[in-house]
Amino acid sequence: MSRTVECTKMGEALEGLDFAPFPGELGQRVYDNVSKEAWKQWLAQQTILINEYRLSSLDPKAQSFLKEEMQKFLFSGEEIEMPKEFNKDS
Repeated sequence: MSRTVECTKMGEALEGLDFAPFPGELGQRVYDNVSKEAWKQWLAQQTILINEYRLSSLDPKAQSFLKEEMQKFLFSGEEIEMPKEFNKDS
């Protein structure tokens, strides 16, 4: 049986993740408050950021940048920092 969460990104009760996506407090916060659909949207955005900015998942600065952008995307409703090729205004 799937579990339901009140998704902070989508603003409604939706199917939640099956497990925390990473360890620690932030991973638990994502598990408790983010739907599968919102997580899927974040992974697509993250892929764009990694590819366009040529980020390495081993680089601590890249990890920090992605974590900040993820929190903006999932919890604050802020626009994330997309490469200029992906800006709607360009």
